[in-house]
Amino acid sequence: MPQTRLDQADALELGELLTFLTDWHAADPDTLNASLTRHLATTGYDLNQLTHDLHRFAFLLGGNDGKPLFS
Repeated sequence: MPQTRLDQADALELGELLTFLTDWHAADPDTLNASLTRHLATTGYDLNQLTHDLHRFAFLLGGNDGKPLFS
């Protein structure tokens, strides 16, 4: 698998963006989950799974301390 390198500042900024998105999900989960389901045209992936994935990516980029994943 090819490697992609990010400048540390860019990785932190991307991590912060992912954290922003997870905070937005928490603000209106019912509306956003319904919208995600319509967009994907399936119920196999929901807002909880998306939020978990975003937390994981943010953690891997240094955008959070992992507390949302491990608490």
